[in-house]
Order: sequence, then structure tokens, then C-alpha cells
Amino acid sequence: MLQLQVLNSPFSQEQAELLNRLLPTLTDQQKLWLSGYLAASQFSVPGAQPAAPQNAGQTISKDVTILYGSQSGNAKGLANKAAKTLEGNGYLVTISSMSDFKPNNLKKVQNLLIIVSTHGEGDPPDNAMTFHEFLHGKRAPKLDGLQFSVLALGDSSYEFFCQTGKQFDTRLEELGGTRLYPRFDCDVDFEEPAAEWLDGVLSSLKDAQGAGAAEAAAAVSTLQTTESVYSRTNPFKAEVLDNINLNGRGSNKETHHLELSLEGSGLTFEPGDSLGVYPENDPALVELLLSELKWSKEDQITVKQGDVRTLQEALQSYYEITTLTKPLLEKIAPLSTNEELKELVSQGNVKEYINGRDLLDLVRDFGPWGNSAQEFVSILRKIPVRLYSIASSLAANPDEVHLTIGAVRYESHGRERKGVASTFVAERLEPGDQVSVFVQQNENFKLPNSETPIIMIGPGTGVAPFRSFIQEREETGTEGKSWLFFGDQHFVTDFLYQTELQKWLKNGVLTKLDVAFSRDTEEKVYVQHRMLEQSKELFEWLEQGAVVYICGDEKHMAHDVHNTLIEIIAKEGGLSREKAEEYLAELQQQKRYQRDVY
Repeated sequence: MLQLQVLNSPFSQEQAELLNRLLPTLTDQQKLWLSGYLAASQFSVPGAQPAAPQNAGQTISKDVTILYGSQSGNAKGLANKAAKTLEGNGYLVTISSMSDFKPNNLKKVQNLLIIVSTHGEGDPPDNAMTFHEFLHGKRAPKLDGLQFSVLALGDSSYEFFCQTGKQFDTRLEELGGTRLYPRFDCDVDFEEPAAEWLDGVLSSLKDAQGAGAAEAAAAVSTLQTTESVYSRTNPFKAEVLDNINLNGRGSNKETHHLELSLEGSGLTFEPGDSLGVYPENDPALVELLLSELKWSKEDQITVKQGDVRTLQEALQSYYEITTLTKPLLEKIAPLSTNEELKELVSQGNVKEYINGRDLLDLVRDFGPWGNSAQEFVSILRKIPVRLYSIASSLAANPDEVHLTIGAVRYESHGRERKGVASTFVAERLEPGDQVSVFVQQNENFKLPNSETPIIMIGPGTGVAPFRSFIQEREETGTEGKSWLFFGDQHFVTDFLYQTELQKWLKNGVLTKLDVAFSRDTEEKVYVQHRMLEQSKELFEWLEQGAVVYICGDEKHMAHDVHNTLIEIIAKEGGLSREKAEEYLAELQQQKRYQRDVY
């Protein structure tokens, strides 16, 4: 039997693989029944005239295309759940990442759902960049026959909240599309609004096909179902096995190697995936906040239906208290009699105030606050989960997961500030303690399936996923070349995983290791400088098919490394900067340039 492939069929890679597994198992009678069923179904086939529905003058397609743009995997997860819900209601769903979707096929789509996150300072995620550029370029087609809806994911603590989703929503309308259902903008606590959006989309689809609102209301969204496995909404209580400070005495940094047990969870992961960690707020900060608010710490607070806690418990383990956002100030201003706060909000100029301040600052600066603790805290958002790149291979460490976490501490507006999750790990987690976790898959940061050479660039805690990569390659016996660029402040105190890396270099699992310690020399030296020193060989590796990985700070390191790669490609390839940028963009399209940046 001819094997279906992406090139010889209209199916995605995932669909083709599923069909190739299914079709050989069918009997002739089953195949005949299926062909008749498909012929009678209400979906459009290229070149065929669809049958007119009985209840309308035009064909309403039951095809739904879901495109997702995801950096950390949240949008992909929601897309998969939306697909299951729609398929369960009789729709034929095509799901694809934006990077795998052929933009020219957009004109064939009648019902389009966009699920996309916003990355960094209002940028599209890496796997959405090409599609985003196409849609906003001159080659974008007219989409007069398109119905669409957008689910935008973001973080309201950033200035450009849900910017990418907003851009897609506006652009699709400009191109002639009609909103099937209004755009939803989701904050870090996105499960409930995402479920509401999907129910609205499903209702609109059913209404368009004459199914009626009653049937739509009866549909149960899989986004709201109780999950039988451990996940974001049902995290696993992992026991702490070890918690080690990797930095030497005298270091300016405190980087913790955290080992957790997954025994009994059934959780699995691949190198490149992340672990979601639910942290708790600093008890000392909670005490200060309670003393300012004046309410009793024993006051009963309903954080959600069926979940009642004391005010102290709610502030410590449920509500975010370390970050101020513009939406928060707009909601909380009416609870205060302070005219200064109301004037600040009415002028819409809160950016300068919220920078570097937390809820304690706000409470001290603009009280008193309303009539009840319940009224006050109900405005706060949940503590966002923290995603950390997994620093271990499951094959090498069964039933365990390792993380590399740098403690964040700094001073702002006359007070010491602490990173919520990082100091939760550094100061309060000991062997035997438990922490709520789940695995977050990251399809945008994966080892190649062959002996392909890999180039890994990860200074500081950015080395975490590459420890996982190297462990995996050692365990599986992969012989492909590997090259790591690592950097930190001082060789003596900050060479994370030094013994392991040198062992791997000696036994050949790691082919090359270049390090940069920025504070050991008069002139600061970073990983991008080491890359330039090795530019000829690095370009040779690229020409040999190497995959390049970057992990770490996006704003500075990843930006500098990106520009350095362009410089190296231009120099060694004899290309203009424009052509070098195209070369790197092509690597990204081929999934040979992957980033896990934050």
C-alpha cells in the first residue's frame, strides 16, 4: 500500500502517520463503509462540489483549522485540547504549528482558530514568526470567506500584553475575515478563560450550522474536564531528593541544583522539555503585608469555588503579591480613598510607578483599602507557575527530574526584593519536602533524531537543558558531534557542572567545550566572543547540517548571540548581512536553529 506523506497528500505529518497506521488494519468492508461515510460527510474536497445543507442557502463547512504559535508549549497544549473537543462534536479538525503550515493554503480555510502567545517585548513566538511576517506582508491574500477567532496568551505584567494575538486578530479582519467569536486575551492563569473561549467558538459554529444554542450549551469542553493524569491543573507532589548550591564560596551568585522524585507519578519527559513549579510567597513578606492591611490573618477567604483558606494561607500560597500590573492598579483604585492613586490611574501613566515595586509598596503608599479582605484579594491574580528547563535525562535518571535555578535577589526602592520561585527553592526547600510540579512539553527545543551535530550555547543557568542533552546522548550511545559554549562570571566559583562537563569532554560524549568567564579578565568576555574566535569551524559545522540551540536570557544574551551568528554566517559564507539573515531564518524554518529563551 502506498504510504501517505506530507508531499503526496493534503495531510499534516501527524495525520499521515496516524492514517498509515490505521489503514493497513482495516478490512475491505470497513474501507468501503468509511469511503461512503466520508463521501456523505459535510466537508469540502478540492475539486468537488459540496452538497448543499438542508437548512441554508450556502455550504457551512465542518472543517476547522487550528494554528498555534507557542514558545513554551501552552498554546500547543490548548490547541490539542480544542481539537479533541471539536472532534468530539463532529468537526473535522486540522491542527498545525504556524511554522509547519503552508501560508498559501490559508485561502482554502473557512473556519480558522488562532491560539498564540506573546513572547518577550511583544514579539511572536519563534514558531510563529514566518507566518506572522507573511500575514502582515504584501503577499497576504484576501480572506473574504474566512471565519476566525483568536485566543491570545500573555502576561499582564508586561507592557505589550497579548500583543501578537491582537495583531493576528486585527490583520485577519483587515484581510476580509469575519470574527466567528471575539478574541479572548488570557493572563498567566489561562485555563478558565480558554475554556470559556472554546465554548463560545463551539456555540458559534453550531449556530452557524443551525444546531441551536441549546445543543451548543450542552457541549462539555475538554478544557474544563478533570484530568486523570498529572498536569498543570492537577500537579504532582514531588519529593525533594537533593538541593545543592553549585557556586563556590565567595561567588556573587547562588545557583541551585534541585533533584526531585517523580516516582509513582507516571510523568515522562524528553530533553528540551520544561518542568512547571508552583512556588509560594516569602513568609516574611506575607507577614509585612498582613501587618499593613490590618485584617486578621485568620479571616476566611474563598479563593475559588470550594476552596476556602485563611487570609495568611491565601497570600502565601495562592495570590501573587510581588508584581504590580496596570490592570491590577485599575481594578484596585476604587477600593482606596486615596486621590493620588486615582489620579495616577486616570492619567494612564502607571508604568514608572509599578517598575520595581510590589503589593506591599502599593498598600503602604495608597491605603486604606476597602471594607473586607475578600473584596481586596479577589482583585489579585494567582501566583504564576514558573517553567524551568529540565536539566536531566529520564533515561539516565529514571523517576527523577533535575533543575538548575539561580536565586534572584536585588534592591529596589530601598527594600531587598526576592524572586518568588528561585528563593522558594534556595531558602525553603529541603530533602523530604514536597513541591507541586508538572511536565511542560516543548516541541520547539528538541534533539535531532539522528547523528546530527549539535551546537549548544547556554551561559549560566542556560546550561540546564544541555546537561539533559548530553546525558541523553551518553545514555543512548549517539555518536553525533556536540559543541558547548558556556559562560559565567568566574572560573573558580561559577563553572556550573564543571566536573561532569570535563568528564564528558574526556570520554568524547562532548566533542568541544568553549568557556567564557566575564569577570576573570580586564575586558569582559562572553560566549559570543568565543563564537567569533571559532567562527570558521562553527560555520563549517553549520554547513555540515548542525543544529544550533540557545538557552538563557533573551533580552541581552540571546539577542547578542543571534547577531553574532549572522556576523559569522556573513563573514565565513561571503554573504551580505541581508543574505546572512535569510540563511539563519532558513535554519529556523528547518528547525536547525532553536531557542529556549526567557
